[in-house]
Amino acid sequence: MTTSSPRNAFYAQSGGVTAVINISAQGVIETARKYPKKIGKVYAGRNGIIGALTEDLIDTSKEPLANIKALGHTPAGAFGSCRYKLKSLDTNRREYERLIDVFKAHNIGYFFYNGGGDSADTCLKISQLSDAMGYPLTAVHVPKTVDNDLPITDCSPGFGSVAKYVAVSMREAGLDVVSMARTSTKVFVLEVMGRHAGWITAACGLAAEKVGDAPQILLFPEIAFEPQKFLARVDACVKKHGFCAIGVSEGIRNIDGKFVSESGLVDAFGHAQLGGVAPFIADMVKRELKLKNHWAVADYLQRAARHIASKTDVLQSYAVGKAAVEYAVKGMNGVMPAIKRIKTKPYQWEVIPAPLADVANQEKKMPRDFITSDGFHITQKCRNYLQPLIEGEAYPPYENGLPRYVTLKNVAVKKKLAAFLL
Repeated sequence: MTTSSPRNAFYAQSGGVTAVINISAQGVIETARKYPKKIGKVYAGRNGIIGALTEDLIDTSKEPLANIKALGHTPAGAFGSCRYKLKSLDTNRREYERLIDVFKAHNIGYFFYNGGGDSADTCLKISQLSDAMGYPLTAVHVPKTVDNDLPITDCSPGFGSVAKYVAVSMREAGLDVVSMARTSTKVFVLEVMGRHAGWITAACGLAAEKVGDAPQILLFPEIAFEPQKFLARVDACVKKHGFCAIGVSEGIRNIDGKFVSESGLVDAFGHAQLGGVAPFIADMVKRELKLKNHWAVADYLQRAARHIASKTDVLQSYAVGKAAVEYAVKGMNGVMPAIKRIKTKPYQWEVIPAPLADVANQEKKMPRDFITSDGFHITQKCRNYLQPLIEGEAYPPYENGLPRYVTLKNVAVKKKLAAFLL
């Protein structure tokens, strides 16, 4: 094997998928095909990094061009995702040696990992393999997370679309509640994602353009939850406006720093697995204020809603996939394409490289000046930041009244190595 001849690329999706992660995949695959002297085939890992460890690779060259293009309007992870975090090289050298064996067997010289903060950590570790194990490999992280908590980048691909979904949902639900409030439901609670950062909760606030509009209350992870202060605000809101709509992050904490809805379980990344904060809040309102209420959990709906994706998010998601390949063929190892805001009105942005060492295991939370002094809503500064990220529509094609999404063939690459047990 010589490094001057074309080498194959490995691409995989990791963590919670989004409405637009497949657009980044499309960007990677289509751009890689423009560099035949550098990149041979693009192999996708079935179910993320697990696909590399188990040598379960997908040959994207077997996929019709129309299917690759259709990734641009198809939500979720077309190749399957996973929550699997590699330990350090010193702790688990066995897995890294397996990765090298698979990469050697399939002449893989480029590694693209599409995910959030934990995925950035995995990609950083992979990028260090060249020096640590003497194998020539260029690794680039492709950013994605609905939580919008990746540092350096102006926003995280995937966030703009979930922000648009929750803002629209809150506006529509708010109109529903206010129309019934005189004789029925007085309080509505919408729980959205966000374990440590309240960006999605903040996006709910875009639905309120004037005083009294839903949501009147937002509960952020960055602000300690104080039950009596919250209940007093709900009571005052209902008395003044006749109803109260609340957007709440799954990750709100009490004054002791404990998750309000912590279930006691942890996920594969070691993060606390959260229960339902919406029913907890709704039950509190019912018990203490005797107000009829309804609650909803956006859950997977918010991150899968490709039918109402933000056009800004669509464009950025493709751009980071494209840039990842362009960086790799230039030999830029251990970097992430980041979005840099040039101007807010009108919104202008560009893609720049960011060192993975500055991205991995870092978390961008809401600035305090994005939250009102009372802790219950967003400021104009926050609104100015968020507004461009949800703008524009990029509807998928429809057929028989439903969005037409693609299911890839995902043709497996023939295995060359012995089985590997995780």
